[in-house]
Amino acid sequence: MIYVFLANGFEEMEALAPIDLLRRAEKEVVTVGVGGKVITGAHGIPVTADITESEIVLGGELEMIVLPGGMPGTLNLEKSGAVQIAVDFCMDREICIGAICAAPTILGHKGLLEGREAIAYPGFETQLTGAVISDKIVCQSGNIVTAKSAGVSVEFGLKLVEIAAGAPEAKRQRNAICCQ
Repeated sequence: MIYVFLANGFEEMEALAPIDLLRRAEKEVVTVGVGGKVITGAHGIPVTADITESEIVLGGELEMIVLPGGMPGTLNLEKSGAVQIAVDFCMDREICIGAICAAPTILGHKGLLEGREAIAYPGFETQLTGAVISDKIVCQSGNIVTAKSAGVSVEFGLKLVEIAAGAPEAKRQRNAICCQ
């Protein structure tokens, strides 16, 4: 199971592109509303989450969590005790964490990027404490995948598909959506 956390002010493309691609790859993706069931994105698009943060179950079936960026979505994610617990759970078990745009700062503030290659939205790099700042648009360092911004949401999603379902499936998805 893959949890995608959504908090008010999230960047819609950064959440919905990975959700769509992972579901196309037949992965079980559960959207988690932080602060409620209906979460409104940074551009006023309301999304009804599958569950709320109080309903998450951390256990053997969890294979990935995804943290979309956006403002104030990232700040709202970071304030969530459930998000903090999920991040710690994944780090302790080397379960994949995907974070895009401003969301990698959540990991940086926790000191989880120390010595790892990472990227974030331009101007947020200083908050990636200890990271080796990448010039890539999407990069993986161990169990952490970070991506630059909304403009690379599809590439971010395809990288998550590669991790969750394998490189052949990521290639199949890339071809299916006619992505260069």
